[in-house]
Amino acid sequence: MTVATRHIPRHAAPPPTGAWVSVRRSAGTRILVLPVSAILGIVSTRLIVGHFGTATYNQYLLLIGIGSLIPFADLGMAAALMNAVSASQDPAHDPHVRRVLTTAIRVLTGSAATIVLVTGVITVAGWWPRLLGAGLLPHSGPAAAALCAAMIGISIPSGIGQRLWTGLGRNHVPIALLGLQTPVVLVCLIGIVTFHAPGGSYLPVIPYVVTFVISAGSTLLAGKQIGPVFWGALRDAPRLRSVRGGKVFDVAWPMLIQLIALPIAMQTDRLLLSHFSNLKNLAEYNLASQMYIPVYYVISAAGIALWPIFTKARVGGSHAGVSPMRMSIVFGGAAAAVCALLSLASPWLAAWASGGRIHLGIPLIVSFSIFMVFQAMKYPLGMYMTDARGLRFQAVMIVLLLLPVNLALSWYLAIKIGAAGPVIGSAVGVYFSQVVANWVYVRRALRA
Repeated sequence: MTVATRHIPRHAAPPPTGAWVSVRRSAGTRILVLPVSAILGIVSTRLIVGHFGTATYNQYLLLIGIGSLIPFADLGMAAALMNAVSASQDPAHDPHVRRVLTTAIRVLTGSAATIVLVTGVITVAGWWPRLLGAGLLPHSGPAAAALCAAMIGISIPSGIGQRLWTGLGRNHVPIALLGLQTPVVLVCLIGIVTFHAPGGSYLPVIPYVVTFVISAGSTLLAGKQIGPVFWGALRDAPRLRSVRGGKVFDVAWPMLIQLIALPIAMQTDRLLLSHFSNLKNLAEYNLASQMYIPVYYVISAAGIALWPIFTKARVGGSHAGVSPMRMSIVFGGAAAAVCALLSLASPWLAAWASGGRIHLGIPLIVSFSIFMVFQAMKYPLGMYMTDARGLRFQAVMIVLLLLPVNLALSWYLAIKIGAAGPVIGSAVGVYFSQVVANWVYVRRALRA
């Protein structure tokens, strides 16, 4: 059973109030969480450096970053879950939702077991120092790395809750819950420092454990919202022979391709500058990225809230009449306004953050602003295209257009113009492969 693909009328009405409420809640929650997390993160940094030393802090940063190396660990199950839940009129009693959830639990459990197994092999073989380099502490570092990687695997199935909340149209709930991670980690650090507990090398394990506990709690709370289906799927998941799961891979595989390809396209800018430019340009890029990346966090939080809205529109639910094209313009305009204010304040922000040692040029500031506007415009369009056909189209555009254009142009411009080069390359790639291409796709879909 697959999600229907009935499209909304060409002359769609403006987005209903419910759509904007969902967007505002998600964006507002993210805006509230970001500064609190940033401030408490600085306090945590001071505690670690002051009581355990720079080497321990370097390992801490190294190990808490390894989770970002496997963003595809959910194997695209998020798309299947959110589509199934948001398309259902009664997800608590929908047999299709139960079958999809059963399959998702099985796949994510398998993914978790695989990561734990690979972690064991790497640990026994003694490969952690070779993989992670000199930033790993010589004696206890490999064991700490193994525990972090194992927790990443164990935590994968607990991420189901976040997808259920989003499918239910309450994306702000997991944002708020996960916002508790930084305060809880800080409390743990204060306790360790106060009681002079040993084992500073294992500090990176704490954020992973806290995230797992919060995610598991979020999943249980989300499960209560769809009680009969959720508990039924938990009972069905181990019964591989007697209970069939739902059809998920028609949307999972193109989502998986995006989860693999997008980080490659977006996270190579620093590598290109490191290899083909100089440390000055790399420092400028890093500082500008820190300034503008919170804009993207807010955009993504607001954008993902549109997934269930547009899914309901596709299947002719109560939200038919939502226009992704108009929302794309609104998102782009809002991002432009925020980036304009940020750009005006950038000389003071850069001077304060770097102690006056790093100056951000106008090309870099303008490039990041345009990049954020394109990222904002793509979200409503992409969230409309979350059926199997739309996800396939997005995956093809990313692989055939975004990756080659972004990497080639970023490499060339990094050599020619420095820090702004990779940002321009990323912006051009996103504009043609995710703004223009998706705009054409959605326009044709609205005419169908």
